[in-house]
Amino acid sequence: MSATAIVNAKGEDRIRGGHPWIYRSDVMDVANVEPGIVVNVRGPRNRDLGHALFSDQSQITLRMIARDDRAIDEAFWRERLAAAIGFREILEIDATAYRLVHGEADLLPSLIVDRYGDYLVMQALSQGMDRLTPTLVRLLVELTGAKGVLARNDPKVRLLEGLEQKVAAVHGTVPETIPVREGAVAYDVDPWRGQKTGLFLDQRENRAAAARYAHGVLLDCFSYNGGFALALAPHCQAVEALDVSAEAVARITANAAANGLANVTAREANVFDELRHLERDGARFDTIVLDPPAFAKNKAAVANALAGYKEINLRALRLLAPGGYLITCSCSYNVDESMFAQAVFDASVDAHVPVTLVEKRMQGRDHPVLLGVPETYYLKSLILRKLA
Repeated sequence: MSATAIVNAKGEDRIRGGHPWIYRSDVMDVANVEPGIVVNVRGPRNRDLGHALFSDQSQITLRMIARDDRAIDEAFWRERLAAAIGFREILEIDATAYRLVHGEADLLPSLIVDRYGDYLVMQALSQGMDRLTPTLVRLLVELTGAKGVLARNDPKVRLLEGLEQKVAAVHGTVPETIPVREGAVAYDVDPWRGQKTGLFLDQRENRAAAARYAHGVLLDCFSYNGGFALALAPHCQAVEALDVSAEAVARITANAAANGLANVTAREANVFDELRHLERDGARFDTIVLDPPAFAKNKAAVANALAGYKEINLRALRLLAPGGYLITCSCSYNVDESMFAQAVFDASVDAHVPVTLVEKRMQGRDHPVLLGVPETYYLKSLILRKLA
């Protein structure tokens, strides 16, 4: 007898509405179910609703993978992976580092796969994907020809699934650093210890967009490895990159030198404090980038996050020269687009600065958003122009 999960009417409505997550409170019964296996999902009237990955630990008990009665076998997973990889191929991405699989938005919930040259870095963030890892790795290698695959299973979210945090090569060998290219910018990526899987790949297209407006003197805040600073430097007279991490500052400096960008200077600084100091000193910039880490890790942190977004945007607008551009971002999923835009608008009002919205952007196309699943839309980016 196959494993089955019965959901209540609310859970059935959620599935029929297109959302892949079914919470524990909406699961009425489970039978013959081991952690991480694929289950048949049925509604309260015993109607078949499809198949899901089951978790006996997470509040997200079911993650839907199909809404029909197809067989969930190796051919199924191959088809899903091939579709995700094929989509990235038609994008013709001008980079050797990009996302191959973006979880729910590729109908592969809780699976992340990023490509760095000849190597893949994957994250299995649920019991189901963790259990499937050997099969997924084998299929990914067959489909991509990757020399090595690294499992970066260190995100804290795995603890909610009762899974350990660990980083290990699961195919071949993966070097300590991998040379990659984004447009004209070259990086050495640390896949074992770098943020996320090594780079913030979701900002690649926003950096290219920002380069269309960048000019004069640029201030890049929360620079990390200098993604915006390096992409915008060829269009600017001088670039000042700020990050609170001394290691990040050293990495920015090395990356700038490797790319022959002599106009980039990196400094270790707390951005909140430094923006106030720069304003007090009467500094002026023609282009400013604000790309902070997520301020709201959960709903309880939203109020403080909005205050933080307002603060840094207010200071940046005061530092910006008339006719200058502010590229401001939020990667906090819990702060949605309207909330973020309101915080930025409130900052402009308090700063007595009129601004126009030049572009409204999101994460790159290799990080698609699944309509009806707001959790897949997390990165907001606004390009603003200061009028006076």
